[in-house]
Amino acid sequence: MTSTAIAPPASASPAPTLPAGLRMGAVRLRVRDAARSAAFYTGTVGLSPLGTNADGSLRLGVGAETLIELVGAPDASLRPRGTAGLFHVALLVPDRPALAIVLRRLVAQGVRLGASDHLVSEALYLDDPDGNGIEIYRDRPESDWRWDKLTVEMATQPLDLRKLLADTPEGVPLDAPMPEGTRVGHVHLQVGDLAGARRFYVDELGFAVTTDRYPGALFVSAGGYHHHLGLNIWQSRGGGPAPSGSTGLVAFEVLLPDAAAVEAVRARLAAAGAALTPLTQGFAVADPWGTRLHLRAGA
Repeated sequence: MTSTAIAPPASASPAPTLPAGLRMGAVRLRVRDAARSAAFYTGTVGLSPLGTNADGSLRLGVGAETLIELVGAPDASLRPRGTAGLFHVALLVPDRPALAIVLRRLVAQGVRLGASDHLVSEALYLDDPDGNGIEIYRDRPESDWRWDKLTVEMATQPLDLRKLLADTPEGVPLDAPMPEGTRVGHVHLQVGDLAGARRFYVDELGFAVTTDRYPGALFVSAGGYHHHLGLNIWQSRGGGPAPSGSTGLVAFEVLLPDAAAVEAVRARLAAAGAALTPLTQGFAVADPWGTRLHLRAGA
């Protein structure tokens, strides 16, 4: 796609409440067979094993950065359809050749996948062995993103997989791990209603809406990114929290630039009456459907 970027005007709204340096951190998942899931996230997704936490959970990531944590729970029930929780965790690779390598590996392994062109990005979709959704994507250059004032243009269009495969670099083995720079780009959640999601994530937490033009969904971010969080009711309208101890999302991290930024968010949520739990370099809070966020300094 070629286009001229139309950036949101600096004077159109106050500065974002959450700082531009925000990024997403590790996503913690409860799975029934940790060894099976670890083999999937390393051999299929392309993450590297990074060790074990004190509670026995497994850390997987790129370089020294943890992107996924796996909590093994053999007796866990599957999260019921229609409850709130994870829609997908989205791993952002640094460029199109890196995405092409992932695609070639998925095709070689016969993985069932979906693919979409979202205008701001190109994305592949798959599920892990417990049905947790995964997106692996690359961003188009920000100069290609189109803004209508404070709303970014996104869509869901077919992605030409043949053209993507043609960008696979020569000499890179299919089992090559994901490259340096890969990170959690965004997290997409299922919520019970969008009005409640907007109150918590926008009015209280401080994300800015980047588009509400998808039916049944809301996308929010900090610092002008196309979205750090997706929130939808496509399968969960009116749904409540997932049963305690079921498979799926345990918590996800939101990383802020420094302790002062964390304290500003903590104070705002405390004033709104949210229940907060202290953590090292931050705190934990749950959204209206029990989905837990860990906000820490460290972006």
